[in-house]
Amino acid sequence: MRNFTDLTEKEILALAIGNEEEDGRIYADFAEGLRENYPDSARMFVAMSEEENEHRRMLIDLFVQKFGEHIPLIRRSDVRGFVSRRPVWLTRPLGIDTVRRQASEMEAETSRFYQQAAARSSDAAIRMLLGDLAAAEAQHEHTANELEHKFVGAGARAEEERTSQRLFVLQIVQPGLVGLMDGSVSTLAPVFAAAFATHLSWNAFLVGLAAALGAGISMGFAEALSDDGKISGRGTPLLRGLVCGLMTMLGGIGHTLPYLIADFWTATLVAAGVVVIELAIITWIRWKYMDTSPFMAAVQVGFGGALVFATGVLIGSS
Repeated sequence: MRNFTDLTEKEILALAIGNEEEDGRIYADFAEGLRENYPDSARMFVAMSEEENEHRRMLIDLFVQKFGEHIPLIRRSDVRGFVSRRPVWLTRPLGIDTVRRQASEMEAETSRFYQQAAARSSDAAIRMLLGDLAAAEAQHEHTANELEHKFVGAGARAEEERTSQRLFVLQIVQPGLVGLMDGSVSTLAPVFAAAFATHLSWNAFLVGLAAALGAGISMGFAEALSDDGKISGRGTPLLRGLVCGLMTMLGGIGHTLPYLIADFWTATLVAAGVVVIELAIITWIRWKYMDTSPFMAAVQVGFGGALVFATGVLIGSS
Protein backbone atom coordinates (compact mmCIF):
# COMPACT_ATOMS: atom_id res chain seq x y z
CA MET A 1 0.00 0.00 0.00
CA ARG A 2 1.10 3.57 -0.70
CA ASN A 3 0.59 6.70 1.33
CA PHE A 4 -1.98 9.11 -0.04
CA THR A 5 0.48 12.01 0.12
CA ASP A 6 2.93 10.06 -2.09
CA LEU A 7 0.49 9.85 -5.00
CA THR A 8 1.00 12.01 -8.05
CA GLU A 9 -1.65 14.39 -9.32
CA LYS A 10 -2.51 11.86 -12.04
CA GLU A 11 -2.90 9.06 -9.49
CA ILE A 12 -5.03 11.21 -7.19
CA LEU A 13 -7.37 12.05 -10.04
CA ALA A 14 -7.60 8.37 -11.04
CA LEU A 15 -8.36 7.47 -7.44
CA ALA A 16 -11.09 10.11 -7.31
CA ILE A 17 -12.66 8.67 -10.48
CA GLY A 18 -12.73 5.19 -8.95
CA ASN A 19 -14.13 6.61 -5.73
CA GLU A 20 -17.02 8.34 -7.53
CA GLU A 21 -17.78 5.22 -9.56
CA GLU A 22 -17.88 2.98 -6.50
CA ASP A 23 -20.07 5.39 -4.52
CA GLY A 24 -22.47 5.65 -7.46
CA ARG A 25 -22.80 1.87 -7.58
CA ILE A 26 -23.34 1.72 -3.80
CA TYR A 27 -26.19 4.23 -4.08
CA ALA A 28 -27.66 2.17 -6.94
CA ASP A 29 -27.47 -0.92 -4.69
CA PHE A 30 -29.21 1.02 -1.93
CA ALA A 31 -31.98 1.96 -4.35
CA GLU A 32 -32.44 -1.64 -5.48
CA GLY A 33 -32.51 -2.95 -1.91
CA LEU A 34 -35.05 -0.35 -0.77
CA ARG A 35 -37.30 -0.39 -3.83
CA GLU A 36 -39.85 -2.90 -2.52
CA ASN A 37 -40.47 -1.48 0.95
CA TYR A 38 -39.26 2.14 0.64
CA PRO A 39 -39.97 3.31 -2.93
CA ASP A 40 -39.59 7.02 -2.18
CA SER A 41 -36.17 6.60 -0.63
CA ALA A 42 -35.22 4.29 -3.51
CA ARG A 43 -35.94 7.13 -5.95
CA MET A 44 -33.79 9.43 -3.83
CA PHE A 45 -30.81 7.06 -4.03
CA VAL A 46 -31.28 6.62 -7.77
CA ALA A 47 -30.95 10.39 -8.09
CA MET A 48 -27.86 10.38 -5.85
CA SER A 49 -26.32 7.62 -7.98
CA GLU A 50 -26.90 9.71 -11.08
CA GLU A 51 -25.27 12.67 -9.31
CA GLU A 52 -22.18 10.59 -8.53
CA ASN A 53 -22.01 9.40 -12.13
CA GLU A 54 -22.15 13.00 -13.36
CA HIS A 55 -19.21 13.96 -11.14
CA ARG A 56 -17.33 10.88 -12.37
CA ARG A 57 -17.86 11.98 -15.99
CA MET A 58 -16.58 15.46 -15.14
CA LEU A 59 -13.46 13.98 -13.51
CA ILE A 60 -12.86 11.70 -16.51
CA ASP A 61 -13.09 14.67 -18.89
CA LEU A 62 -10.52 16.52 -16.78
CA PHE A 63 -8.24 13.46 -16.61
CA VAL A 64 -8.35 12.91 -20.39
CA GLN A 65 -7.62 16.59 -20.96
CA LYS A 66 -4.54 16.54 -18.72
CA PHE A 67 -3.15 13.01 -18.92
CA GLY A 68 -4.63 11.19 -21.92
CA GLU A 69 -7.03 8.31 -22.48
CA HIS A 70 -5.59 5.66 -20.15
CA ILE A 71 -6.86 5.86 -16.56
CA PRO A 72 -4.80 3.65 -14.20
CA LEU A 73 -6.68 1.38 -11.83
CA ILE A 74 -6.12 2.72 -8.33
CA ARG A 75 -8.43 1.41 -5.63
CA ARG A 76 -9.15 2.50 -2.08
CA SER A 77 -7.54 -0.68 -0.81
CA ASP A 78 -4.28 0.33 -2.54
CA VAL A 79 -3.97 3.55 -0.53
CA ARG A 80 -3.10 3.58 3.16
CA GLY A 81 -5.61 5.42 5.33
CA PHE A 82 -8.22 5.89 2.62
CA VAL A 83 -11.88 5.65 3.58
CA SER A 84 -13.49 2.22 3.21
CA ARG A 85 -17.04 1.30 2.32
CA ARG A 86 -18.94 -1.52 3.96
CA PRO A 87 -20.23 -3.84 1.19
CA VAL A 88 -23.99 -3.50 0.72
CA TRP A 89 -24.49 -7.27 0.56
CA LEU A 90 -23.22 -7.51 4.14
CA THR A 91 -25.89 -5.11 5.42
CA ARG A 92 -29.02 -6.84 4.06
CA PRO A 93 -31.83 -6.67 4.81
CA LEU A 94 -31.44 -2.92 4.35
CA GLY A 95 -32.88 -0.74 7.11
CA ILE A 96 -33.92 2.72 5.99
CA ASP A 97 -32.27 4.59 8.86
CA THR A 98 -29.07 2.54 8.53
CA VAL A 99 -28.85 3.26 4.81
CA ARG A 100 -29.42 6.99 5.20
CA ARG A 101 -26.85 7.17 7.98
CA GLN A 102 -24.30 5.24 5.91
CA ALA A 103 -24.89 7.54 2.91
CA SER A 104 -24.31 10.59 5.08
CA GLU A 105 -21.16 9.05 6.55
CA MET A 106 -19.87 8.20 3.06
CA GLU A 107 -19.97 11.82 1.93
CA ALA A 108 -18.72 13.26 5.22
CA GLU A 109 -15.81 10.81 5.50
CA THR A 110 -14.63 11.41 1.95
CA SER A 111 -14.87 15.19 2.31
CA ARG A 112 -12.95 15.10 5.61
CA PHE A 113 -10.27 12.84 4.16
CA TYR A 114 -9.69 15.13 1.19
CA GLN A 115 -9.51 18.18 3.48
CA GLN A 116 -6.94 16.56 5.76
CA ALA A 117 -4.91 15.32 2.80
CA ALA A 118 -4.94 18.81 1.25
CA ALA A 119 -3.70 20.32 4.51
CA ARG A 120 -0.74 17.91 4.58
CA SER A 121 0.27 18.39 0.94
CA SER A 122 2.96 20.93 0.00
CA ASP A 123 2.23 20.79 -3.74
CA ALA A 124 -0.01 23.68 -4.82
CA ALA A 125 -1.67 21.75 -7.65
CA ILE A 126 -2.45 18.78 -5.40
CA ARG A 127 -3.76 21.08 -2.66
CA MET A 128 -6.08 22.73 -5.18
CA LEU A 129 -7.32 19.40 -6.51
CA LEU A 130 -7.92 17.96 -3.07
CA GLY A 131 -9.72 21.12 -2.02
CA ASP A 132 -11.97 20.88 -5.09
CA LEU A 133 -12.76 17.25 -4.29
CA ALA A 134 -13.55 18.12 -0.67
CA ALA A 135 -15.92 20.87 -1.84
CA ALA A 136 -17.54 18.44 -4.29
CA GLU A 137 -18.15 15.88 -1.54
CA ALA A 138 -19.60 18.57 0.74
CA GLN A 139 -21.91 19.55 -2.13
CA HIS A 140 -22.90 15.89 -2.48
CA GLU A 141 -24.02 15.87 1.17
CA HIS A 142 -26.00 19.07 0.58
CA THR A 143 -27.52 17.56 -2.56
CA ALA A 144 -28.50 14.44 -0.62
CA ASN A 145 -30.43 16.60 1.85
CA GLU A 146 -32.19 18.40 -0.99
CA LEU A 147 -33.07 15.13 -2.69
CA GLU A 148 -34.50 13.75 0.54
CA HIS A 149 -36.80 16.77 0.88
CA LYS A 150 -37.78 16.38 -2.78
CA PHE A 151 -38.50 12.66 -2.88
CA VAL A 152 -39.25 11.80 0.76
CA GLY A 153 -41.98 14.09 2.05
CA ALA A 154 -43.61 13.98 5.47
CA GLY A 155 -46.27 11.51 4.34
CA ALA A 156 -43.74 9.21 2.71
CA ARG A 157 -41.46 9.39 5.77
CA ALA A 158 -44.35 8.46 8.08
CA GLU A 159 -45.28 5.54 5.82
CA GLU A 160 -41.66 4.37 5.71
CA GLU A 161 -41.44 4.51 9.49
CA ARG A 162 -44.58 2.36 9.75
CA THR A 163 -43.11 -0.08 7.23
CA SER A 164 -39.83 -0.18 9.14
CA GLN A 165 -41.68 -0.87 12.39
CA ARG A 166 -43.71 -3.64 10.76
CA LEU A 167 -40.61 -5.31 9.32
CA PHE A 168 -38.84 -5.08 12.69
CA VAL A 169 -41.75 -6.84 14.36
CA LEU A 170 -42.00 -9.53 11.67
CA GLN A 171 -38.28 -10.22 11.32
CA ILE A 172 -36.94 -9.68 14.85
CA VAL A 173 -39.62 -9.34 17.53
CA GLN A 174 -41.86 -12.25 16.55
CA PRO A 175 -39.17 -14.94 16.22
CA GLY A 176 -37.39 -13.54 19.27
CA LEU A 177 -40.58 -13.63 21.33
CA VAL A 178 -41.38 -17.18 20.24
CA GLY A 179 -37.90 -18.26 21.25
CA LEU A 180 -37.93 -16.41 24.56
CA MET A 181 -41.31 -17.87 25.52
CA ASP A 182 -40.26 -21.39 24.59
CA GLY A 183 -36.92 -21.13 26.36
CA SER A 184 -38.31 -19.48 29.49
CA VAL A 185 -41.40 -21.67 29.87
CA SER A 186 -40.65 -25.07 28.37
CA THR A 187 -37.39 -25.53 30.28
CA LEU A 188 -38.98 -24.78 33.65
CA ALA A 189 -40.31 -28.31 34.09
CA PRO A 190 -37.05 -30.23 33.51
CA VAL A 191 -34.93 -27.78 35.53
CA PHE A 192 -37.12 -27.76 38.62
CA ALA A 193 -37.96 -31.45 38.29
CA ALA A 194 -34.26 -32.27 38.39
CA ALA A 195 -33.73 -29.82 41.25
CA PHE A 196 -36.44 -31.21 43.50
CA ALA A 197 -35.71 -34.82 42.56
CA THR A 198 -32.05 -34.67 43.55
CA HIS A 199 -31.76 -31.55 45.74
CA LEU A 200 -28.39 -31.07 44.07
CA SER A 201 -27.74 -27.72 42.39
CA TRP A 202 -25.17 -29.09 39.96
CA ASN A 203 -27.55 -31.74 38.62
CA ALA A 204 -30.24 -29.11 38.06
CA PHE A 205 -27.72 -26.89 36.29
CA LEU A 206 -26.65 -29.66 33.90
CA VAL A 207 -30.24 -30.53 33.05
CA GLY A 208 -31.15 -26.87 32.53
CA LEU A 209 -28.09 -26.24 30.37
CA ALA A 210 -28.85 -29.26 28.18
CA ALA A 211 -32.51 -28.28 27.90
CA ALA A 212 -31.68 -24.65 26.97
CA LEU A 213 -29.08 -25.55 24.35
CA GLY A 214 -31.19 -28.34 22.88
CA ALA A 215 -34.28 -26.16 22.73
CA GLY A 216 -32.30 -23.31 21.17
CA ILE A 217 -30.94 -25.49 18.39
CA SER A 218 -34.32 -27.08 17.77
CA MET A 219 -36.25 -23.81 17.72
CA GLY A 220 -33.64 -22.14 15.53
CA PHE A 221 -33.93 -24.81 12.87
CA ALA A 222 -37.72 -24.96 13.17
CA GLU A 223 -38.05 -21.19 12.65
CA ALA A 224 -35.59 -21.09 9.76
CA LEU A 225 -37.29 -23.97 7.95
CA SER A 226 -40.86 -22.84 8.58
CA ASP A 227 -40.95 -19.90 6.14
CA ASP A 228 -38.61 -18.60 3.44
CA GLY A 229 -39.98 -15.08 3.99
CA LYS A 230 -40.64 -14.38 0.31
CA ILE A 231 -44.42 -14.18 0.60
CA SER A 232 -44.86 -13.34 4.28
CA GLY A 233 -42.19 -10.61 4.26
CA ARG A 234 -40.70 -12.04 7.46
CA GLY A 235 -37.13 -11.67 6.26
CA THR A 236 -34.36 -14.14 5.64
CA PRO A 237 -34.75 -17.58 7.28
CA LEU A 238 -31.18 -17.45 8.57
CA LEU A 239 -31.76 -14.23 10.51
CA ARG A 240 -35.07 -15.39 11.98
CA GLY A 241 -33.63 -18.77 12.92
CA LEU A 242 -30.62 -17.15 14.57
CA VAL A 243 -32.77 -14.72 16.55
CA CYS A 244 -35.20 -17.42 17.62
CA GLY A 245 -32.48 -19.87 18.58
CA LEU A 246 -30.47 -17.36 20.61
CA MET A 247 -33.52 -16.06 22.45
CA THR A 248 -34.59 -19.64 23.25
CA MET A 249 -31.18 -20.38 24.73
CA LEU A 250 -31.25 -17.10 26.66
CA GLY A 251 -34.69 -17.86 28.08
CA GLY A 252 -33.59 -21.30 29.27
CA ILE A 253 -30.19 -20.24 30.57
CA GLY A 254 -31.63 -17.42 32.69
CA HIS A 255 -33.19 -19.58 35.42
CA THR A 256 -30.51 -22.27 35.02
CA LEU A 257 -27.51 -20.14 36.00
CA PRO A 258 -28.66 -19.69 39.64
CA TYR A 259 -28.04 -23.40 40.15
CA LEU A 260 -24.33 -22.68 40.01
CA ILE A 261 -24.94 -21.67 43.63
CA ALA A 262 -24.03 -24.66 45.77
CA ASP A 263 -26.81 -24.25 48.36
CA PHE A 264 -29.95 -25.85 46.89
CA TRP A 265 -32.61 -23.65 48.50
CA THR A 266 -30.71 -20.42 47.85
CA ALA A 267 -30.26 -21.41 44.20
CA THR A 268 -33.96 -22.32 43.91
CA LEU A 269 -35.15 -19.01 45.35
CA VAL A 270 -32.89 -17.05 43.03
CA ALA A 271 -34.03 -19.17 40.06
CA ALA A 272 -37.68 -18.53 40.95
CA GLY A 273 -36.97 -14.79 41.04
CA VAL A 274 -35.34 -14.99 37.61
CA VAL A 275 -38.43 -16.79 36.29
CA VAL A 276 -40.62 -13.91 37.47
CA ILE A 277 -38.36 -11.43 35.67
CA GLU A 278 -38.42 -13.53 32.48
CA LEU A 279 -42.22 -13.73 32.50
CA ALA A 280 -42.43 -9.97 33.12
CA ILE A 281 -40.18 -9.29 30.10
CA ILE A 282 -42.34 -11.56 27.91
CA THR A 283 -45.46 -9.77 29.15
CA TRP A 284 -43.95 -6.37 28.30
CA ILE A 285 -42.94 -7.47 24.79
CA ARG A 286 -46.43 -8.86 24.10
CA TRP A 287 -47.96 -5.59 25.28
CA LYS A 288 -45.46 -3.38 23.43
CA TYR A 289 -45.37 -5.11 20.06
CA MET A 290 -48.30 -7.57 19.88
CA ASP A 291 -51.17 -5.22 20.78
CA THR A 292 -52.04 -7.33 23.82
CA SER A 293 -53.41 -5.55 26.87
CA PRO A 294 -51.04 -5.61 29.87
CA PHE A 295 -53.58 -7.49 32.01
CA MET A 296 -54.29 -10.18 29.43
CA ALA A 297 -50.60 -10.56 28.60
CA ALA A 298 -49.75 -10.97 32.30
CA VAL A 299 -52.56 -13.48 32.86
CA GLN A 300 -51.70 -15.58 29.81
CA VAL A 301 -47.95 -15.66 30.40
CA GLY A 302 -48.21 -15.99 34.17
CA PHE A 303 -50.78 -18.79 34.02
CA GLY A 304 -48.77 -20.78 31.49
CA GLY A 305 -45.54 -20.30 33.41
CA ALA A 306 -47.16 -21.29 36.71
CA LEU A 307 -48.55 -24.51 35.21
CA VAL A 308 -45.18 -25.57 33.82
CA PHE A 309 -43.37 -24.59 37.04
CA ALA A 310 -45.85 -26.58 39.13
CA THR A 311 -45.50 -29.56 36.81
CA GLY A 312 -41.75 -29.61 37.27
CA VAL A 313 -41.94 -29.30 41.06
CA LEU A 314 -44.63 -32.01 41.37
CA ILE A 315 -42.77 -34.48 39.17
CA GLY A 316 -39.49 -33.81 40.93
CA SER A 317 -41.03 -34.17 44.39
CA SER A 318 -42.90 -37.40 43.64
